[in-house]
Parts: sequence; C-alpha cells; structure tokens
Amino acid sequence: MAISGLRDLYVAELQEARSFEALLTDALPKMAKAASEEQLRLAFEQHLEATREQLASVEALLKEAGADPKAHQDQSMKVLIEQSEKMTGMVAAGPLRDAALIASAQRIEHYEIAVYGTLATYAKMLGLENDHQILNGILGEEKDADDLLTDIAVGMVNPAVAETEAGS
Repeated sequence: MAISGLRDLYVAELQEARSFEALLTDALPKMAKAASEEQLRLAFEQHLEATREQLASVEALLKEAGADPKAHQDQSMKVLIEQSEKMTGMVAAGPLRDAALIASAQRIEHYEIAVYGTLATYAKMLGLENDHQILNGILGEEKDADDLLTDIAVGMVNPAVAETEAGS
C-alpha cells in the first residue's frame, strides 16, 4: 500500500498497532510465568487482559476504516520481545530477573505510548472523534501500566535486588 496522505499513514500505523498487540498477547504470559514477584506476575496478567481488549478495539477501528488488519507487521515490537526473552534467559529467577523483566516491559510500554499518542493525534487531525477517544483511552492504559511497573520496581523489586547484592 502506497501511503499518499495522513489517512493512509493513520491506517498503516493502526495496522502496526494491531500487529504488536497480537504479538504481546503471546509474550505477556511468558513474562508473567518468568516473574518471581507476585505483584509483577499479577501486573503482567492484568495487562494481558487489557492488551486483548486493546487488540479488539484496534481491529474494530480497522474494520470501520475498511482496512485489512494484517497488511502491516510491526518489526520493532518483535525485536523488543526478542530482547526481553533473551534477557530473561540470561538471568536466574529472582529479584534480578524481575528487574530485567520490568526494564523490558517498560521499553515495550514506552513504544506503545509513542504509537498510541501519535495515533490519537492523527485521529483528532482527521476529525475521527470516536477513534480519538478510543486511542486516547488506550494511551492512558499504557501510561498506567508503565506507572505500575515503576511502582513495583521502586517499591519491591529494586530494593530486593539491592538487598541481595549487599548480602553477597
């Protein structure tokens, strides 16, 4: 598909978002299983449910736009997930692995925040008020997920890593 205007760009970016949400529905259960800290595991499981809803919302927007949902495959998220899996495999279970999982998950969240911020802006510029509201809602969910990961890192995981390091 040749992109010749903002609407085409918007649809292509929506297709990319659908792609990465689908990838995350496969990755998040693995991240939850790898987590040692119960709050982190629960955060991943809760975000999986939100991700499934986000995927459905993006697919509905694409259907409304008359676009093929699978026309674009997001390569950036693939790499972020591969890096997360690689790091998880390099660190033994426990607080240090949880810290690595949080770092990986926050990279993913920041990417999603960037994409959904852009999509919400495009929707507003195109006069797609319903799309704008939906995408802005997803953006808020991604920011909340990032904040929760920070709270878990600062409140539980990072102090546990420091305690382990001090005891070595």
